[in-house]
Amino acid sequence: MDAFNPEVLKTSTQELTGAEIVCRCLAEEGVEHVFGYPGGAVLYIYDEIFKQDKFQHILVRHEQAAVHAADAYSRSSKKIGVALVTSGPGVTNAVTGLATAYMDSIPMVVISGQVPSHAIGQDAFQECDAVGITRPCVKHNFLVKDVRDLAETMRKAFHIAKSGRPGPVLVDIPKDITIAKCRFEYPEKVEMRSYNPVSKGHLGQIKKAAALLMGAERPMIYTGGGVILADAAGLVNQLVDKLGFPCTNTLMGLGGYRASDKKFVGMLGMHGTYEANMAMQHCDVLLAVGARFDDRVIGNPKHFAQNARKIIHIDIDPSSISKRVKVDVPIVGNLYDVLQDLLEILTQQMTSGQKTNPKVADWWAQIEQWRAIDCMKYKTSDEVIKPQSVVQALWRVTQGEAFITSDVGQHQMWAAQYYPFDQPRRWINSGGLGTMGVGLPYAMGVQMANPGAQVACITGEGSIQMCIQELSTCKQYRLSPKIILLNNRYLGMVRQWQQIDYGSRYSESYMDALPDFVKMAEAYGHIGVRIDKPQDVEPALHEAFTTNKDRLVFLDFITDQSENVWPMVKAGKGLTEMLLGSEEL
Repeated sequence: MDAFNPEVLKTSTQELTGAEIVCRCLAEEGVEHVFGYPGGAVLYIYDEIFKQDKFQHILVRHEQAAVHAADAYSRSSKKIGVALVTSGPGVTNAVTGLATAYMDSIPMVVISGQVPSHAIGQDAFQECDAVGITRPCVKHNFLVKDVRDLAETMRKAFHIAKSGRPGPVLVDIPKDITIAKCRFEYPEKVEMRSYNPVSKGHLGQIKKAAALLMGAERPMIYTGGGVILADAAGLVNQLVDKLGFPCTNTLMGLGGYRASDKKFVGMLGMHGTYEANMAMQHCDVLLAVGARFDDRVIGNPKHFAQNARKIIHIDIDPSSISKRVKVDVPIVGNLYDVLQDLLEILTQQMTSGQKTNPKVADWWAQIEQWRAIDCMKYKTSDEVIKPQSVVQALWRVTQGEAFITSDVGQHQMWAAQYYPFDQPRRWINSGGLGTMGVGLPYAMGVQMANPGAQVACITGEGSIQMCIQELSTCKQYRLSPKIILLNNRYLGMVRQWQQIDYGSRYSESYMDALPDFVKMAEAYGHIGVRIDKPQDVEPALHEAFTTNKDRLVFLDFITDQSENVWPMVKAGKGLTEMLLGSEEL
């Protein structure tokens, strides 16, 4: 009998092993790809993976990369990323990936092997307390103690990961559970008394929000990653267009409102635009949608609170509301549902003749004055490649349609600043944890979830070496992202902070033993290109995305070592206390 016969998928009178049940559950959830690395504790599961054909397993070269790839798989699609790792070092290697996904609220299921039940607590070979270690950096975790609980646990894991405020869930399975047998039945639905996330927002609060927005003289709409996760970007675009108000996105929210529209005032925060930060500070009504007022967005909360304003905050997670900034109109609920209700109320009011405050025109005049400062302008050069120009050339070559993954550092900020996103789920980066090394495995996950799409990984020479072994995975599975290395021979963001705050004492930030990235790419079976002249930047990118579109091309751009990311709000400073360029140092 075919183990995945549709007639017997949900229920089987035949007893199945735990390993078979794991594969059945993944098939029932519609999983198409699993990223993983085998080891002793999960070999029964891998044996069943060998026998099935409902999903493809992607063999990474390090467990951290498996979880990062599953994370990006989820970020760039509406699917749940899945990773499979073994016990002990397998699961500890996965912790960084779990923490990265947890900080950014990414739905994901990670299955870890565990030593046999009788050996737990006995310091067995490759044993660790997976549940205890991962508890602070997952939405929830499970240790399966009985094979009869396995199917229900898997069902709960997927439900918890994607409902409410999303997040990663770990399922730890002892080896003896994977060989034990029971009758398989996959639950149609899940009911948990202790877990019932709110969906619909309070209508009274939504009406208060509408009244504040219609009466605002200096309104501002501030959206975050929650808009992307809730698939609410379309509604955000409708709302901003209907009201005609300025809109800013966080780093995680880029693409939530289209960057090509004049109502978009740019990203806000530590490296946000002058106009976005000034408008955030001086508005009188602020609508926060799926954002959490974190330290990199508003800077010093005391400075932010100096200006009186009414704040409306919409979020699925009640613990995020008034956590750092006191709000006036809290609305807890799914963003999609709340925005639908808010749009309906505003449409009714405008249809009946009500208009937004006429003083909004004066507010726009002020914003245009701030925008005229052109804070993103930089000095061009015919002698040395400016990193910003590489990102701009990438946007032109890809016509703004590519999926862009990044690592963490200066290159991440330049990517966010100079590659305008008009669509959600196209910008894939580690926002909350700031994890170096994610860029390449992110590109792998994106390409598996979006076959045929243009994928570019913007990285630095420090970050790319942290998961460089995944070039081997790309070769095995014929993945063809373009690696855009902005190589300034420094840990760039560390160097910038050392220049500004540490008297230009560049302690351990200079990379003086770099490999030949071209030869390294070629050694893995890919194409390597070094570019050190400004006039060669765009032709090299064009060739990579056209002539070599089906190959991984590693583009090593030798860039200006002294270039910094501007504007910048130093740690502990307020949004309006921005450094706009080197002349202010």
